[in-house]
Amino acid sequence: MIPTAPWTAQLDVTLESPAAADWLAAALAPESAREVPRGGASIDRSAPGRVVVALWARDAGAMRAALNTYLGWIELVVATARAADADSPGRP
Repeated sequence: MIPTAPWTAQLDVTLESPAAADWLAAALAPESAREVPRGGASIDRSAPGRVVVALWARDAGAMRAALNTYLGWIELVVATARAADADSPGRP
């Protein structure tokens, strides 16, 4: 559930495989479950290979912080997944 907030954003990430999307959602889940005073996030994994992160915030500063944080985490998880795949060429 996304509460009414003046600032909202949606990050829609499509990955090569449903397994990679599961990994991303699992990595982000603990952070999205945390209570944050000026905002929050939810994770949607309803489509295969896709993760949707909905963000909301009370003010522009909180939204900027949330976007920077989640985009950084997404980049890190995707880079890690690609590096792991490169090290395991026989892995499906």
